[in-house]
Amino acid sequence: MRSSEPSADGKTPPAVAGLPDLGPGLPTAARCGPELSSPEGVEAQTCVVTQAAHTWARTYYRNATGEALDAVLSLMGPGARTVQITCAVGAEDEPGTCETPREPARGDLAAYTAVAEFARRAGHGPLLLRSGSNSPT
Repeated sequence: MRSSEPSADGKTPPAVAGLPDLGPGLPTAARCGPELSSPEGVEAQTCVVTQAAHTWARTYYRNATGEALDAVLSLMGPGARTVQITCAVGAEDEPGTCETPREPARGDLAAYTAVAEFARRAGHGPLLLRSGSNSPT
């Protein structure tokens, strides 16, 4: 999982360190919610990522349920704008990521939030985990 907290030495937070750059020297920032886990075996942490004039949502996950799942990841921004994507989450117990397309940032970056919802494939069964980037307040 990742963390949005800066390290004690002031270096780049772990959630930012592994992100691909859009260009040389462009700083990347991530605002992440807490690491969560469900009794069924899903773990996730969801972030709003910003680089230059682009923003997107990313969720880091691990699926130890033993079955394939769907993750619906939503990025909500100013002006009721929402970008949503569904990602297939494999049955293997390996870390993975899902992210929305990168969008031009509009308005206040603090107004962006992200939510990931994990459920059994094709909606067959209850919601297993909801993970959010949390609001900055």
